[in-house]
Amino acid sequence: MGLLNPSSKIRKLFLQLEIQMSKRLFALLSILSIALLSACSSTKLDNVSDAKSSVASVVADHMNPNSAISKERSVYFGFDQFDIKADQAAVVERQGKYLAANGALKVRVEGNADERGGREYNLALGQKRAEAVARALKVYGVSDKQAEPVSFGSEKPRAEGHDEAAWAQNRRVDIAYPSK
Repeated sequence: MGLLNPSSKIRKLFLQLEIQMSKRLFALLSILSIALLSACSSTKLDNVSDAKSSVASVVADHMNPNSAISKERSVYFGFDQFDIKADQAAVVERQGKYLAANGALKVRVEGNADERGGREYNLALGQKRAEAVARALKVYGVSDKQAEPVSFGSEKPRAEGHDEAAWAQNRRVDIAYPSK
């Protein structure tokens, strides 16, 4: 009776083999789980402020007070004139190319005059100056919808005074960009 039949020996071997395989499979699955979890762990950043400061802030040229687009927005005119002088062409070209490259931007082309002349005359002269600059901007690809010519006449002087130096600063067109 102490002897086991061969089929029960085989069953016992298979059972032992199954238990060993289960232990190995469990060990393998445990190792894989630990490996996957360790791969997902986060790394602590020691100095986050250094990383933020190294990212360059991008500001559009018309919003950057140090850019030529922001600094040079005025076109100056001679007394009782509305044709763009040769020494002012670079300003118009720079602004025109910038606006053409940024088709979503809209500007107001603001014509101004000095205090000499009547109110209606100065408004008309300011409008002619604004329209001249708007036409010149279109040469560089600016659309009609981007540049709106308006006149302030002598209502918005840049320089207060009653001499040629003040009047020269007030005979101008300003290209006004949106503030946002």
